[in-house]
Amino acid sequence: TFTVEEAVETIGFGRFHIILFLIMGSTGVAEAMEIMLITVVSPLIRCEWQLQDWQVALVTTMVFFGYMVFSIVLGLLADRYGRWKILLLSFLWAAYFSLLTSFAPSYTWFVFLRAMVGGGVSGHAQGREENKQIIATCSCSNPLLSLGKVFWLAGSLLIIGLASVVNPTIGWRWLIRIASIPGILLILVFKFIPESARYNVSTGNTGAALATLQRIARINGAAVPEGELREPAQERRGRFKDLIHPKYLRTTLQIWIIW
Repeated sequence: TFTVEEAVETIGFGRFHIILFLIMGSTGVAEAMEIMLITVVSPLIRCEWQLQDWQVALVTTMVFFGYMVFSIVLGLLADRYGRWKILLLSFLWAAYFSLLTSFAPSYTWFVFLRAMVGGGVSGHAQGREENKQIIATCSCSNPLLSLGKVFWLAGSLLIIGLASVVNPTIGWRWLIRIASIPGILLILVFKFIPESARYNVSTGNTGAALATLQRIARINGAAVPEGELREPAQERRGRFKDLIHPKYLRTTLQIWIIW
């Protein structure tokens, strides 16, 4: 028998992992553009709608409020229905509400729609973190993971560069529409992203998990280990109260403070 981790390690690092890294890294570009968009749009909506300082600040606050609330909701849904479905939903959601924001007729609508964008963007992490684990399982791929933050920086620089050209010419509404394009394009390559083999195993669907591993092996020109795919039975899944258990409380608090 063999486990998912053992299979990934046996298959080894290859073309599949590079393509997956580029696709999932590109989600960082789309996410950074949507989050940083408020920074370059706020001065313009302040003038257009005669906003006070607290109203401008509220826009950013509501984006991250939507991110916070929906990251919990989408995380629970991803555990139940799978990472792939929630990741696809989050991209459709974020792109849809981002485009709607460009047609916002008032400040109130703008704040609401950006909060919804933040909620959609929060779902990107459900697939990105899982696929980072797939890449990280290969012991030779760790240097690749260290480059992951480059995508976020690239997205931040891209939206600032676009704003310097688009805002003075065709306006902030067109900037929002252009910024939604990367997210829309990523939807077109979603067929390449597999459902998490770990998720399929945890739900008892070992056949689907094995099919994913065989697909990775085929793209990499390798082979899945011989034998039967088996995973240790999970007595229970993680619960929130585990985070505040005396055994983990110090680590939990340290991570929260760092974030």
